[in-house]
Amino acid sequence: MQSSDWEVLQRAHDWLDQGYRAHLFTVIQTWGSAPRLPGAILVVREDGHLVGSVSGGCIEDDLADKARQQQLPQQAAILDYGVDQAEAQRFGIPCGGQLKIFAEPLTQAAQLAPMLESLSQRRLLKRSVHLHSGEVRHQYVLPEGQPYLESDWFHSYFGPQWRLLIIGANQLGSVLAAMAQALDFHVMLCDPREEMRAEWHVEGADWLPGMPDDVVLEMAPDTHTAIVAVTHDPKLDDMALLEALKSDAFYIGALGSMKNQEKRKQRLRSFDLTEQEVNRLHGPVGLRIGSRTPAEIAVSILAELIQERARMQQAGLVSHRHRLALA
Repeated sequence: MQSSDWEVLQRAHDWLDQGYRAHLFTVIQTWGSAPRLPGAILVVREDGHLVGSVSGGCIEDDLADKARQQQLPQQAAILDYGVDQAEAQRFGIPCGGQLKIFAEPLTQAAQLAPMLESLSQRRLLKRSVHLHSGEVRHQYVLPEGQPYLESDWFHSYFGPQWRLLIIGANQLGSVLAAMAQALDFHVMLCDPREEMRAEWHVEGADWLPGMPDDVVLEMAPDTHTAIVAVTHDPKLDDMALLEALKSDAFYIGALGSMKNQEKRKQRLRSFDLTEQEVNRLHGPVGLRIGSRTPAEIAVSILAELIQERARMQQAGLVSHRHRLALA
């Protein structure tokens, strides 16, 4: 399953290839309780057809109406919504939220090709558009944070997807893999047991052969990677967690009761892990919502993943704004 950005851009690519014109809208910045985060994208076709979202409601309708009336900007521009309470209520933005949106006309499918390629190849692409000339520059980079304005340039990012490695092809692993794909995680599964491999039927998840600790080392987890062990077998979980806790993965979790987690941490301490590294482990995995069934446990795990991902994104945004203020 591809990311939601890929699906939006691929649909827009098809429209442009068919001879339609369109506009690409990207959320630059939000204030208050705006529904979507910076980086959210929307493409509106000249006849009002649209794909994606920047607010989840009336702003999309307004942009579609402007497209049909040919009132959208003919060159790159910045649009502001919800600048006062009355406008926020008009466009359904809760609590007086505000959005700053970058609008860019699209005329050729080739304009979207670099972004689609970066998303498909899991490489992070920095796309910079000059407000006045429309010049576009592309550069592969390491994670830098949220989209931002810098003088007359707008910088946005495409790819990589957030990755989730699941260790354990049991029922919980299957449910978790299916649900995580709907949240734009690129899901990978590792389980060396042949009988588990034979019964694995979740589409869209990549099966990684080998022992879990070797797989973790080979994939080189980065700050866009989460690792969750659900086998309930220390022989499979512990060695993989040992390598994961030394990596840059933003989330590492393991299934098991409080008592079993403490035993696991004691085992991990016997290796060359610092106390800080051992304490990175989320265990019992997931938020405490009283979950018991595999589906409920998967929901609790994904809820905690979303929480940790949001914290990381917010920290990146604050850090980036601080760097800009010092520049």
